[in-house]
Parts: sequence; C-alpha cells; structure tokens
Amino acid sequence: MNIVTLLPFIVLIGAMFLMTRSAKKKQQAAGQMRDQMQPGSGVRTIGGMYATVKEVHDEMVLLEVAPGVHAVYAKNAIGAVLADDEYNRIVHGTESDDDAVDGAIVPDDASSLTETEETADESDDSRIDLGKKDEAATTEAAPEADGAEPKKTDGESDAK
Repeated sequence: MNIVTLLPFIVLIGAMFLMTRSAKKKQQAAGQMRDQMQPGSGVRTIGGMYATVKEVHDEMVLLEVAPGVHAVYAKNAIGAVLADDEYNRIVHGTESDDDAVDGAIVPDDASSLTETEETADESDDSRIDLGKKDEAATTEAAPEADGAEPKKTDGESDAK
C-alpha cells in the first residue's frame, strides 16, 4: 500500500489518541480534587448547589446544604472543591479586604438614577408626541373635495 493512502488513517488515529489522553487527564485531576475533600470544606455540586462537607466516605459524601439540613451525594457529583474565602464570598456574601472597592457607594433604590422634575422641564422641548391623533378631528377639519358627502357618524340617521 501507498503511504499517501494510509496518511488520513494515521492522522485520525493520532487525533483520537490525543483527545482521549486529555480527557483522561481531566478525569484524574477531578479524582484528585475529590480525594482532597475534608470535612469543613466548601464544595459546589455539578448541579450548582453550594454546601459544606460533613463526612467523606468511599463513594459518597454527606453535605450540609443549610444549617441543620444534610444530604447524601455521590462523590462523583462534586464539581469543585472551593477555597474557604471563595466559598464565603459566594455563599455568605462576605468579601475579603483585597476584594473591597474603596469609596464605592451603591444606592438602596433607583431614585438617584431617574431624572428630577427640574431636568424633566428642561427636556420637554425635545420630546416628540408619538401618540395616535384623533381621526374624527382631522376628517372634520379637512375640506370636502368634489362635493362628496361627508361621512356620517353613528349618531346621524339616513332619513332626510
């Protein structure tokens, strides 16, 4: 056989080997991460729930999802073991001193974001009326062309 005909097969086999190798490395890293879990660690499950590890067994983990609320999960369901400061920032909303922004003031409501009466009066000139105009007012004011009869309203009768 010619090498040119075998080249696509060789490239395909090489690509498959590289893909399975990277997937195997990711699985090993995830397994090592799950083995490092200890009681008291903060974790995120693959479903996105944050909890604290209470007990670690061979194939399962006891998690405290809320104070006094415990749930048993498979060890494979743990998506990430979080550092203490990251877990506290996400779950409890606390920031470390490094993350705090100096002098940042966030208003409790959106009243400071709306315009005041003074600024509203100044900008009235530039507003455009996008409302629909009354058709009856425009047809009555328009002159009738070629002696045509005016349109009758609901209150008028045909009798003359």
